[in-house]
Amino acid sequence: MAFREVSVIGVKEILRLWLMRRGVRTIAQLAQVDPKTVRRYVAAAQASGLCPGDGEDQLTDELIAVVVDAVKVGRRPGDGRGRTWQLLEDNKDFIESKLKGKSNENGKSNDKVKLTKIVTLLYRRTGEKIPYRTLHRFCVAELGYRRTETTVRVDDCDPGHELQVDFGRMGLLLDPGLARRRVLWALIFTGVYSRHMFVWLTHSQKLNAVIDAFEEAWTFFDGVFRVVIPDNIKAIVDHADATDPRLNDAFYEYAQERGFVIDPTRVRHPKDKPRVERTVSYTRESFFKGEDFKDLADAQLRARQWCLDDAGLRIHGTTKARPLEVFQTEEHPVLLPAPQTRYDLPHYCNPKVHPDHHIAVLNALYSVPTAFVGKHVKVRADSHLVKVFHQGELIKVHPRKPVGGRSTDADDYPEDKRIYATRDLARLLGVARSYGEGIGNYAERLLDNPLPWTKMRQVYRLLGLARRYGAARVDDACARSLELDVVDMTRVERMLERALENDPVPQEPAANDNVVPLRFARPANDFKPGQGGRDDK
Repeated sequence: MAFREVSVIGVKEILRLWLMRRGVRTIAQLAQVDPKTVRRYVAAAQASGLCPGDGEDQLTDELIAVVVDAVKVGRRPGDGRGRTWQLLEDNKDFIESKLKGKSNENGKSNDKVKLTKIVTLLYRRTGEKIPYRTLHRFCVAELGYRRTETTVRVDDCDPGHELQVDFGRMGLLLDPGLARRRVLWALIFTGVYSRHMFVWLTHSQKLNAVIDAFEEAWTFFDGVFRVVIPDNIKAIVDHADATDPRLNDAFYEYAQERGFVIDPTRVRHPKDKPRVERTVSYTRESFFKGEDFKDLADAQLRARQWCLDDAGLRIHGTTKARPLEVFQTEEHPVLLPAPQTRYDLPHYCNPKVHPDHHIAVLNALYSVPTAFVGKHVKVRADSHLVKVFHQGELIKVHPRKPVGGRSTDADDYPEDKRIYATRDLARLLGVARSYGEGIGNYAERLLDNPLPWTKMRQVYRLLGLARRYGAARVDDACARSLELDVVDMTRVERMLERALENDPVPQEPAANDNVVPLRFARPANDFKPGQGGRDDK
């Protein structure tokens, strides 16, 4: 006959009836146990000091515990295990090798085998039919098979402090724009104290979708929780670590802007956020499954109403209260103020400064000083400004440009290339005049053109001559050329090479009546077009 454990109340009833001087059979009948069991408990009680004439006050919890322990230890040799258990003990190594896939006696590795198959293998090995439940208990007790770990219940925080966040896959939803069904995700926010929840549906898990969800959550709760406990979403956590996770800079800045602290969970540790972990399946079963949604907008509208009417007004299994009512009375008054404007989500990137002194950010170009050419910089771009950082130092700020645009600061270029790159004619003339008035006037004549920037190279040539031959000589040569109305850099350079800049200007001969005209000279009008000259042919 199998041993049946007698409860503490049953043991106390046996001893109480024995103190009332009832017989063993009567006690066995009233307590619904075997007479042998009655004798064992009575013998153990007498050995512990129980006397029939001292009354029921002797039946203390301490005495009952001593009696139960004495009967349990001495009830059966071998700790009360039967022959089947002993058979499993004898084949423990065989069972462990099959259960965990360890190498066998020949050194070959075995595949992991389920318990149902081990029952069959044991029957072939021993000829005994081992009950599945007995094998399961043996594997749990002796081999640690699927042993349930102990846990502790963490106390709830103060109202308005913690908000746990988790992504959950809902299923497939029709996207009318693409004419196909897409995976639908739910970002679920659960207040730890009240258990009030908000569900935001999305097809994406990128940073912009996550921050949009947070913005909608603050609007729904009409306030901001002080601590957010998210899952290790890639949009939030760049590198997961149990004690020192590296967070995404953009989300870090968002948390600073909204005033909450981020405390991400560990990887594959759902118990770090148990308040929201259970709501994922609850949301999927209670809200999404079996419903027919037109599109994402319709699903989101109904999800918001479901959070208020169904999830918010249900009697929570743990708190035994309605989450919405607890939130409104205890949690909402202590939340941080809700944001009044929509968050301007910045874009972060780490481009390399190109040789042309520019970086590419969101398909637009922005200039950077020469000292950083060839280096990687960190960029923060919002809807208004583009800030460039190098090793934590702000080195440049530009206004945000549209796709294909460019923002160039001339001061970022080297000084000798700055004027030409920006076609700054006024500054170029200023440099020319700094060498001398004649050089400045000559440069102005060079740039007197419908397309003046096409003559900038000639001005640079003029400045080069001033550096080679000296500003005074070039200034005299320019003045002499302007007197002759000669605007030609090649002739000016030839004058400087031959040192002709100080020669007197030739004068036109005065009219003389004694001058005999040449015999074959022809009047100038003969050379004008339309006068019958050779040019008309």
